[in-house]
Amino acid sequence: MSANTALAISLGVLGAIATWLFLGPLGGMLAIWAAFSAWGAFFHCGGKESGLSSAILGNVAGAVIAGITLWVATQTGIGAKVGLPIWAGICVGIGVAAMVLLANIPAFAAIPAQVYGFASVVALTLLGNGAGKLASISMANPVLVIILSMIVGAIFGYVSEKVAGMLAGSGADEKAKA
Repeated sequence: MSANTALAISLGVLGAIATWLFLGPLGGMLAIWAAFSAWGAFFHCGGKESGLSSAILGNVAGAVIAGITLWVATQTGIGAKVGLPIWAGICVGIGVAAMVLLANIPAFAAIPAQVYGFASVVALTLLGNGAGKLASISMANPVLVIILSMIVGAIFGYVSEKVAGMLAGSGADEKAKA
């Protein structure tokens, strides 16, 4: 079987399982779209164990930076004084600069993975009106939901690569990333 066909089968089956898991037994507690973003980040980061660690570390770093950025932008009261669009723009600019500077540390060099984590937290926070929950230690905190979702998604990426390799034979996991 070709590497592409093997990967299609692996991704299709595991994508269905992930969707069922996120929407069924997990009862919508995690964000399936963030898991799929992390799944893509796994392949974007080169796959294998190094891609898994790069994707997870990048996604988590971006999510944490987004949480801090959003908290400062929405919870400090400065936005009410200078105007939220201006203050949020300043905060996001600083947050993005922090992500790029963090990439100077090799473990966090995957800037796109950081951006996926950052964007996912911003999306869930804004769509779920979760700015007031950014400091809570609960599943109401968008940062925690996204971090857990993205870790699971990256693991699904890793498993899908391994399954595709088994289906296609030795060396297929190398071709699957092409």
